[in-house]
Amino acid sequence: MVSRRDFLKAGGASVALSGFVREALGQTTPPPGAEIENMLAGVEPLKPEDYEARQEKARRLMARRGLDGLFLPGGANLVYFTSVSWGASERTFGAVLNAKGAPVWVCPAFERERALESVPAGQDVRIWEEHESPYGLVGGIMKDWGAAGGRLGLAPNVSAFQFYGLRTDAPGLELVDGAGVTEGCRGTKTAKEIAFMDLANRITKLAYREAFRGLRAGMTPRELASSIASAHGRMGVSGGGGPQFGPNTAFPHGSRTPRTLEEGMIVMVDGGCGVEGYRSDVTRTVVFGRPTDKMARVWDIVRKSQEAALKAARPGVACQAVDAAARKVIEDAGFGPGYKYFAHRLGHGIGLEGHEYPYLVKGNALNLEPGMTFSNEPGIYIYGEFGCRTEDCLVVTEDGARHLGGLEAVSITQPFPEI
Repeated sequence: MVSRRDFLKAGGASVALSGFVREALGQTTPPPGAEIENMLAGVEPLKPEDYEARQEKARRLMARRGLDGLFLPGGANLVYFTSVSWGASERTFGAVLNAKGAPVWVCPAFERERALESVPAGQDVRIWEEHESPYGLVGGIMKDWGAAGGRLGLAPNVSAFQFYGLRTDAPGLELVDGAGVTEGCRGTKTAKEIAFMDLANRITKLAYREAFRGLRAGMTPRELASSIASAHGRMGVSGGGGPQFGPNTAFPHGSRTPRTLEEGMIVMVDGGCGVEGYRSDVTRTVVFGRPTDKMARVWDIVRKSQEAALKAARPGVACQAVDAAARKVIEDAGFGPGYKYFAHRLGHGIGLEGHEYPYLVKGNALNLEPGMTFSNEPGIYIYGEFGCRTEDCLVVTEDGARHLGGLEAVSITQPFPEI
């Protein structure tokens, strides 16, 4: 059985959309089924100037916070600022962003040639042998910048062993939280990034729509997941979804209890894909056959909750106020209080990672800004019966917000509009 958490571990295709948003996103699409074709024609990757603009913004934020450097180990933050994709490892690899110039790299000696395939030409790559410490190299980099006793920001994905290594082998440095820089850059998206996510979300919705046409009695979640993955693949990306059937849909992240599809069962699918590494995240809840009155009522409440959240989201509004707007609809309909039935926050930030800063949740007073992107995913979960969640990703605009990829849900029997 494919669970939502299993799916979220999967990566997406690394492609980009030229011209920011394909004209097809605003046009009438071909007849049903005809759009299930490669949708990446004319795409292009981000350019060096895009990464330089990100580094320049990071430098401004570093100066504002009094940081002399920012350490980025392998992971999404490194990709974001440098384009270099490198997995997390016990052998420390990464870059130290310079408050004034190009980053300097720390690399295991035996990985140097592989690193040079990705690191921009001309940048300083410093190596450490297996018996040596990489953290002394970081201290040396800071010393060369005239900041031997300076403030080194640490990206949020720095591991505990790296923190303690730096504290031991670069004792002159003041180690501080660098999240204000990484999140300050990644929290708002450019037009290019939003275009990647628009396309990714549309692809996932089209893949679901295609797969839902094949629902049949006796189908397993794995069979439906295979159909969803296949449809993603035909559109040129690696993606999929984690289906749940019947009472299993009351588990927000899925149940391990095996079930096959029967007449009258709720079907919930949550998943997505990636375009240029930027993620989609879409959930649809439908019924196989005829819904009960309770199923239809719950679905309508959840959809109204999602609409209330979208209406509430606009620049200057606190993240927690958007969560509260969605939650009020559900509580006023009798499915409360608090997290009793709507068991989780309204949404998470999304971009290079499926879940990232910031979050739409009670207690988060951060104000929304244009370019912020979130999942908008209210739900009602009734254990022993069924659950219902409708999820689209939203982007905050200059005067409100909109859902990415279009194709918003219509009803419990019509998860997408006719196009």
